[in-house]
Amino acid sequence: VPQPHDRRHDSSRLQPGMNASPDTTRVSYRDFYRGRRVMITGGLGFIGSNLAHALAGLDADVLLVDSLIPDYGGNLFNLAGIEDKVHVNVADVRQASTMNYLVRDREIIFNLAGQVSHIDSMRDPHTDLEINCRSQLTILEACRNHNPSVKVVYAGTRQVYGRPDSLPVTEEHLVRPTDVNGINKMAGEWYHILYNNVYGIRACALRLTNTYGPRMRVKDARQTFLGIWVKQLIDGEAIQVFGD
Repeated sequence: VPQPHDRRHDSSRLQPGMNASPDTTRVSYRDFYRGRRVMITGGLGFIGSNLAHALAGLDADVLLVDSLIPDYGGNLFNLAGIEDKVHVNVADVRQASTMNYLVRDREIIFNLAGQVSHIDSMRDPHTDLEINCRSQLTILEACRNHNPSVKVVYAGTRQVYGRPDSLPVTEEHLVRPTDVNGINKMAGEWYHILYNNVYGIRACALRLTNTYGPRMRVKDARQTFLGIWVKQLIDGEAIQVFGD
């Protein structure tokens, strides 16, 4: 998680003339997030809502942005227990005017909104492009024009690697996505790196891999195979493993 001393600048990626010297002041993450103005895009989904619960417990000022598109995982039920501790704005991150307004007073943005289904990306590649590419530019442009001092954490995916040549996979592994979703998520990641290097928007990307836990979607395999496996175990059904 972002800390005041963490400049999020990799000196090997900085452009000539950019300064990477960090602020050496260190505070605990509990103190750092107390009262901090945080926005989570995709905040009603699995990862976003878990993050919201954690930040609410740290007394952060939490704004959740989610379009609640059917089948994308957002659910108001995920906020059970913290309804009075967070703010919710039902909005689409593709809408520039909305994002221009919402980013203005935020200090940190956890950018988790996205289309994550491999199958959906292949069936409807244009929607995947809109959500995982154009919306990322919309958010970053809003930050550049209306809140350039904000810190942004982008939720990437291990799908950018495709079929790995070796395990464990490291950041030095070649990126060779094998589906539309992986290509668009890779583009979204590099938009954030570009805006970090060129415009000074302090951004980083996390390549998440098979996340699981409370509030995850389990009724189908649209978001992760682990969810449907959990459901099959609970229902006493056989688990189908492709490639087994």
